[in-house]
Amino acid sequence: MSGLQCLASENIWFDKHSYDEAEKCFYEGANGPSTQAKMALQQPKGRQQRPRNRNSSSHGGGDQELVSRMKSMEVENHTLHKVVAEMRAALQKLELRVATLEKSPAGVPSPKAVPVNAAPVKQVQNGGDEDFDDDDDMDLFGSDEDDEEAERLKQERLDAYAAKKSKKPALIAKSSLLLDVKPWDDETDMAKLEECVRSVQMDGLLWGASKLVPVGYGIKKLQITCVVEDDKVGTDILEEELTKFEDFIQSVDVAAFNKI
Repeated sequence: MSGLQCLASENIWFDKHSYDEAEKCFYEGANGPSTQAKMALQQPKGRQQRPRNRNSSSHGGGDQELVSRMKSMEVENHTLHKVVAEMRAALQKLELRVATLEKSPAGVPSPKAVPVNAAPVKQVQNGGDEDFDDDDDMDLFGSDEDDEEAERLKQERLDAYAAKKSKKPALIAKSSLLLDVKPWDDETDMAKLEECVRSVQMDGLLWGASKLVPVGYGIKKLQITCVVEDDKVGTDILEEELTKFEDFIQSVDVAAFNKI
């Protein structure tokens, strides 16, 4: 029991990690750090080097941009110096010219005036009996003859314009019609019906092309075009003349109406 009590009073096994750490430090001091410790120390260095490389690349791009900007500024500065030099030269020339003008005598000597020989004036001797009145020769308001001449020319021009206008042919208003002529049934002779339609003749009426258009149940209607003068032929009169052929024509309708 005494041996167990002695072991119980010793705490060396409970502080084993402290002794192990002390032993590890001893050997590291004697032989240098272990490989694992070296790797642990090297890893942060590698991690630190990567950002440095990135920073170096970013710094390199920034340096190139800065160099290009500096070059462009140098070129621009050189151009500005050249412009300033040209302006200074022009200003010096202008100052020299002004100074020369100031030193010269006032005004440029004008060319010598050429004497002009005046034409001799004839002297008119007025006799005692001949008295001329200048007021009688001056007509301030014009004469009546000028007014009559102007009025005559105006009237001649108006007459000529009226005669020219009367010679122009008057525009005749015309219209183009498309008529639908319907028969009574399918037994109606359409050739005879068209002949009846074209037999209607009036002053100002001109018949055109025609065709047969099916309506249904074997019935066909006649579509025919015509040109009429509006002042001479009306649609009502034309329909009335066509519907007189009661044996062939049932009705007449205006399908289209266009002004020409």
